[in-house]
Amino acid sequence: MFPMRFWVAVVLIMLGIIGAALDTLEAKPRRILLDTDVDTDDLFALLYLLKLNRSEFQLEGVTINANAWTNAGHAVNQVYDLLYMMGRDDIAVGMGGEGGILPNGTILPNVGGYLSIIEQGMTTAGGCRYRQAIPIGLGGHLDIDTNYGIRKAFLPQGRRKYTPLRQPTVQQVLIEKISAGPITLIVIGAQTNIAIFLMNNPHLKKNVEHIYIMGGGVRSRNPTGCCPQNASSSCVPQQCGDRGNLFANYKANPYAEFNIFGDPFAAYQVIHSGIPVTLVPLDATNTIPITEEFFDEFEKSQDTYEAQFCFKSLKMARDTWFDNQFYTSYFMWDSFTSGVAVSSMRNSNKKNKGENEYADMEYINITVITSNKPYGISDGSNPFFDGLKVPKFNLKKGGVHSGHVQQGLRDQFCFVKDGKGRCQDGYTAEVNGPDSVKVLVATKAKPNRDVRSPLDREYFKSFLNVLTQPQHAGRFNFTTQFPYYEEVTYMQDFQNKILGKPVVFDMDMSVGDFLALFYLLKVAVEVINLKAIIVSPTGWANAATIDVIYDLLHMMGRDDIPVGLGNVFAMNQSDPILSSIGDCKYAKAIPHGNGGLLDSDTLYGLARDLPRSPRRYTSENSVEFGAPRDTDHPELRQPLAMEIWESVLQTMEPGSKITVLTNGPLTTLAKVVSVKNISSRIEEVYVVGGHISRNARDKGNVFSVPSNQYAEFNMFLDPLAANTVFQSEVNVTLIPLGVQHKTSSFSRVLWWLRRTEKTPEAVFSKRVLLRLQRLKQIHHRYHHMDTFLGEILGAVVLADGPSSLDAKFEGKPIKVLAQGDVSIDGKMVVDEKHGKLVRILSHVNAEAYYEMYANWLGDWNQSAKVGSFEDQKRKWSHPRDTKLEDVGGS
Repeated sequence: MFPMRFWVAVVLIMLGIIGAALDTLEAKPRRILLDTDVDTDDLFALLYLLKLNRSEFQLEGVTINANAWTNAGHAVNQVYDLLYMMGRDDIAVGMGGEGGILPNGTILPNVGGYLSIIEQGMTTAGGCRYRQAIPIGLGGHLDIDTNYGIRKAFLPQGRRKYTPLRQPTVQQVLIEKISAGPITLIVIGAQTNIAIFLMNNPHLKKNVEHIYIMGGGVRSRNPTGCCPQNASSSCVPQQCGDRGNLFANYKANPYAEFNIFGDPFAAYQVIHSGIPVTLVPLDATNTIPITEEFFDEFEKSQDTYEAQFCFKSLKMARDTWFDNQFYTSYFMWDSFTSGVAVSSMRNSNKKNKGENEYADMEYINITVITSNKPYGISDGSNPFFDGLKVPKFNLKKGGVHSGHVQQGLRDQFCFVKDGKGRCQDGYTAEVNGPDSVKVLVATKAKPNRDVRSPLDREYFKSFLNVLTQPQHAGRFNFTTQFPYYEEVTYMQDFQNKILGKPVVFDMDMSVGDFLALFYLLKVAVEVINLKAIIVSPTGWANAATIDVIYDLLHMMGRDDIPVGLGNVFAMNQSDPILSSIGDCKYAKAIPHGNGGLLDSDTLYGLARDLPRSPRRYTSENSVEFGAPRDTDHPELRQPLAMEIWESVLQTMEPGSKITVLTNGPLTTLAKVVSVKNISSRIEEVYVVGGHISRNARDKGNVFSVPSNQYAEFNMFLDPLAANTVFQSEVNVTLIPLGVQHKTSSFSRVLWWLRRTEKTPEAVFSKRVLLRLQRLKQIHHRYHHMDTFLGEILGAVVLADGPSSLDAKFEGKPIKVLAQGDVSIDGKMVVDEKHGKLVRILSHVNAEAYYEMYANWLGDWNQSAKVGSFEDQKRKWSHPRDTKLEDVGGS
């Protein structure tokens, strides 16, 4: 027998070993994945998480929600650049995916989350039932995609970037990271990505320890839109007191908050998943507005690059705010959620698990409203039930998902005369009963325990401390990463040349438009004098892609060419009450993913290879142009299309006229031809687009709208604008789809490019064309690449004239249908009685065309001043050598 002392010693040793093991387990960092829509406050949240002690918290993945405040191509590259600045290229980034959902509810792999679940079919083209509540231009996607213009000026550019068919998808990253073991999800956008993952991978739910969600409003009372105490009797409260914050839609739906409204059914699936959920709703975020005192303290705390980036972003948000209520209307939505999540995780092993440093917490029974009573109706609003014998996802007939689903912002079902709207889609309602879920809810931001501090919230103190600490700080910004960075602007001097035909190029920034722009810049200025570029972002690219134009012009040494931004909505598609929002009746034909907006916005992954221009879109503005106040640098304001038109005309000799080449929807041109003093100065308009069907088998190219067989995309995307132009008095030469098809051989144009001189622009154009050809060959989402190759034709015909190309034309009276019916809108018809006589290109010598195109691109005259971003990096990495420097010229 061993003595008692021996056994006591053994027990103590074992307890020590167990304790050490437990300490080891506790020492393992919490694994985190962030799902984000990459709005400005999302960037604050991301940087806050990146700065935390990695022995406690390890951010392992970022997935991008492309169904809310940003567009995928711009968002993913911004995240890559931010991670590069922070030295975290190891963090996986998931974005997009081409999977679909079958009519029976079967979810295929890699659904990209571009569309709400109720709108998700088998492609990435689809409606904007909920997303239309978010502005497209100023104050919305344009400003978020560019981070007000700060992204391009501040963030360094690393090697990671979006590349077609190589970008890890959202679902791939979610599966990889969640399969690896216990992980916490922080979701600060719409719930689409997470819902699809949970619905399709129920076996992996066990690895999700907790989900923290910024979204909803349970008992909230909106503090914005209220009348001040000293207001006059004429003041009418707007959102004041509402549960939600849909500033664009509160009269129809006063209950929903943006993140949950972005995909109510998805939010329902996440909250009802059985996984522990903490909700940080408007109840809490409404109690932590950006105060003037916090703003001032933040301005003093600029010790790190990440602090500088966040403050610049916040300042621009303030300076461009639509009214004078910024300090009572802008809240710490997403970064506060990160703080609440971090505090909860820190306290999870303590006795009082519900304790949180930054927020008061309470368990509340809630649900997410996905449809409106009465349930069980069939009114055409609910694709989960309408017309189906078996409801999608086997949903219960007559259940909570079976009522009226809000259809857009002006759904008449939602409006109540002289009262608040009755639609509750996206409302996180406090309920009891079988459909309720017990959720831990942040109800209020805690005050700062230091009553002497100018910061009135405890989280403000943490946010500034974390962001400014040297630990895990950013390495450099865009300019400081290069020891010899120098900003250069190329302004051409053509005083000794007789300039050719003045031309304005109107483009929607499809990849074909960029290839055409290279060509226009290569043709001798004695032949083509490119006066301006007009951007019509109603087609194949989002407005923020204007920065790619600036970069291309810089490459070609043409920083002197002005660029004007046109309307972001097709005619009659913006909301009649709030013009910054609107419908996507025609725009929804463009895929969001591969072969669509994602690739156009990134120039098929090649845009970042272009040199970086000092010019860029910015949100800078001034009172002179209708802004509520001047920003710091109003001279950097982005000019609008009509302003550029006016300024171009002022530079013209009296009586001289302009030729227009338009390669996209005719949105801006329709405005131009409606202004007599401008339209009278137009010599001719070359319209690339339209289709004149010669027989029933001669179809158009709007492949995403099966009911419309004969329209061409440029006419379809804004049929009313096309109708306006084709009823105007301007002379029109049409480059229709039929003749484009005859000159769309990738193999032949590449054959000629391989035999021309290797100028930087020829090399880059060849890379683009090779990529389009390869994608068309290997993936069905790229079947339509010929469409973009055909868009070069208009530039060549305009520049080189009919004789060089053996071009033939015919005249026909043309009319474009615009009746509000997507099955026929955009169709061109020959109408002897009401049509406009148009000169139509019917034939060109294809081989002469390919040769002409390749020869101009290979001409060393008017060649690139800086060939690529890599060339810039080399110049900025070494001392300037004036002997070797190209001094410019034409």
